[in-house]
Amino acid sequence: MAITGKTGQWLGVWISFYLTLLVGTRWKGVSAQIRYSIQEELKPGTAVGNVAKDLGLDLGRLSERNLRVVSGTKQDLFKVNSRDGVLLVNQRIDREELCAKTVPCITNLKAVVENPLEMHQVTVEVVDVNDNSPKFPEENYTLEVLESAIVASRFQIEGAHDLDVGLNSLQSYKLHHNQYFRLETEEFGEDGKVPFLILQRPLDREQTAQHHLLLTATDGGKPSKSATINITVIVSDVNDNSPVCDQQKYSVTIKENAAVGTFLLTVNASDSDEGMNGEIEYYLRSKLRGLSSEPFDLDSRTGKLTVKGSLDYEEKQVYEIKVLAADKGAVSLSTHCNVVVRVEDVNDNKPEIEITSLSSRIPEDASPGTVVALMGVTDLDSGVNGQVVCSVPGNLPFDLKPSPDGQSYSLVTKDVLDKERVHMYNITITAKDLGSPALSSTKVIQVNVLDVNDNSPKFTESPYNFYVPENNKAGMSIFSVSATDADGGENAVVTYSLNRKSPGPALTSFLNINEANGTISALKSFDFETVKTFQFQVVATDSGSSSLSSNVTVNVFILDQNDNAPVILYPVSSNGSAEGVEEIPRNVNAGHLVTKVRAYDADIGYNGWLLFSLQELTDHSLFGLDRYTGQIRTLRSFTETDEAQHKLVILVKDNGNVSLSATATVLVKVVEPKEAFAASDVKSSAKHDEDNNVTFYLMITLGSVSVLFLISIIVLIAMQCSKSTDYTSKYLQEPNYDGTLCHSIQYRSGDKRYMLVGPRMSIGSTIVPGSHANTLVLPDRRRTSEELFESLSLCLSDSVFNNHPLESHTRIPSK
Repeated sequence: MAITGKTGQWLGVWISFYLTLLVGTRWKGVSAQIRYSIQEELKPGTAVGNVAKDLGLDLGRLSERNLRVVSGTKQDLFKVNSRDGVLLVNQRIDREELCAKTVPCITNLKAVVENPLEMHQVTVEVVDVNDNSPKFPEENYTLEVLESAIVASRFQIEGAHDLDVGLNSLQSYKLHHNQYFRLETEEFGEDGKVPFLILQRPLDREQTAQHHLLLTATDGGKPSKSATINITVIVSDVNDNSPVCDQQKYSVTIKENAAVGTFLLTVNASDSDEGMNGEIEYYLRSKLRGLSSEPFDLDSRTGKLTVKGSLDYEEKQVYEIKVLAADKGAVSLSTHCNVVVRVEDVNDNKPEIEITSLSSRIPEDASPGTVVALMGVTDLDSGVNGQVVCSVPGNLPFDLKPSPDGQSYSLVTKDVLDKERVHMYNITITAKDLGSPALSSTKVIQVNVLDVNDNSPKFTESPYNFYVPENNKAGMSIFSVSATDADGGENAVVTYSLNRKSPGPALTSFLNINEANGTISALKSFDFETVKTFQFQVVATDSGSSSLSSNVTVNVFILDQNDNAPVILYPVSSNGSAEGVEEIPRNVNAGHLVTKVRAYDADIGYNGWLLFSLQELTDHSLFGLDRYTGQIRTLRSFTETDEAQHKLVILVKDNGNVSLSATATVLVKVVEPKEAFAASDVKSSAKHDEDNNVTFYLMITLGSVSVLFLISIIVLIAMQCSKSTDYTSKYLQEPNYDGTLCHSIQYRSGDKRYMLVGPRMSIGSTIVPGSHANTLVLPDRRRTSEELFESLSLCLSDSVFNNHPLESHTRIPSK
């Protein structure tokens, strides 16, 4: 670049650009194109334009957004000031080195900013300045011309070459005044204007053997530059015919991967002279002889042109070769045969992927369309061989979006990510050209998925059912719950708590939970006879910033323990002791019912099944005790020698693992029949009233039991169908109808005696573990209908006595 002191020229050199902002279809990552124009040879540091201002970026955030420019070449010709966004020349720019003869000379840059990621196309046009003078291949040129040359003969001179383009390139030739020759020029391919010497008058070797000419080549720059060549025209004798090429221009096309030695064509020239003057030899003459060599070889005898070196379409597409055809005359005559070799592209370059920006950590709740990476794709081939299509595996939740110019892509999410399913992706990006066969290249980028709290804790069971023996030790753990969270880190740390706001009685006030491991302990001892089952809820909460929680229902069933001793219901004296007096006539027969010891046990199952035995007896031959019913009967008739009073001590014990017991004392007084007659009338009247009451109570009892039994069957069927349990009445806020409907209701059938054991029932029709309903076959002991009614009446008396009407405790024998 020529710089003068004139202000106008300096301003023209300093800034000669134009800005074109193209806003097209919006796409993520690329939003605009900017075009600048500068002259070559500007000093490093010269401002090209303000990229930040032209893109409308916030100057205050430039450092934060990391504005930079990326070029597709190995030379960083430009750089950007990160503080003010000004695009600067980074090093010397030589348009001729950068683009050769290509017009316009374009350099494509990519302006990249982050937060968010954006990429903009910046095009810089390098304008030529007249910094190269025309140059001839040689300073001196010798032209041999036969003296027999006719007027108007044309002689081609190797022209000058100017590396500049446009007006700054070679524009004209000038031949200094000469009476024998004049100058003409013709346009010829890359050579531009080619000079020809035209003979104006016949030559006479004897008058002038040599002619010295000065040819000047001038470009169109301001100021213009020029070069000269000294031409010596030697006038030869005799051999007055030059070789003539059989074609004005030879043309051939060859693939760039042609092997060394590949035949191209044959140059053929003819000479009308005879002998040595008509024999022709061929020579390659480079367009810039002495400055470069072409990758071709020419057989000087046959004129066959072959490949001698590697061709590269990406470096050069067209070769214009001059073949000198010269005869062998004493004064050789020659001509130039023009050969054009066009190189055809083959797909020999793989696409190249350049990752310009990458966000390697993406939260799993990122919305589809989030930009992950920006990349540029280049292929040195041309045509379809240089057209590239990029892709990612279809089974990945990512997609590639091309830029409008097709030279870059943005990698975006196309589906919702799930860190619990896949925590990291190795994304293989494949760039494949459209050549045949196609070439491809790959690049793998790793993207880590960041966890967010999007999963609630899940309990291992729902609901939980626990069975806890009563009389547990207060403060000790009784069971535990567990929940897991599919998230990671703090989002997966679970804490436990009791839902004390759940409906129902505040039994959770007696419970405590370890918030770290879900272990639940009871602050009090449970009593099966008070609470048989209850329900509460446990809440599991994770430790995420926006915590998530879930709850589970816990059903607790209290298991009965043998912690209640039998209670004697009859006999009971006025002072509350288990003592009673019974009077019987002396004339009663064997089997006479003396009395019945009645007892009650608050436990159930084996723990509540009572057995009776005689612990003390004055005369073992007189009285017997039924171990199941507690009935005391005479074993024989009384004699005169029998004592008048007998003491019987009855032991009542349950069938628990550790049996509990109680004793009752019965004094039997034997009286004469006359004394017993009056008492018998009173008892008979009382018994009649009692029998009437028993009949009434019996009807109510049997009806209630039947209704409760039917209700329990219906509830059990409903529970089986719905697979769920109704716990609406587990806390026993109302009286619990649970007791003993007769210690044993016995009846006789044939030679067998049956004892009916009633099922345990509660208001909610809940079957508690340990309950049974069986029919047991016992050894035969003959009973009358009157005795059966007596047993039922005694059972009814038990219920009324204990204020537990219609209670049914299971009595299960141990064998």
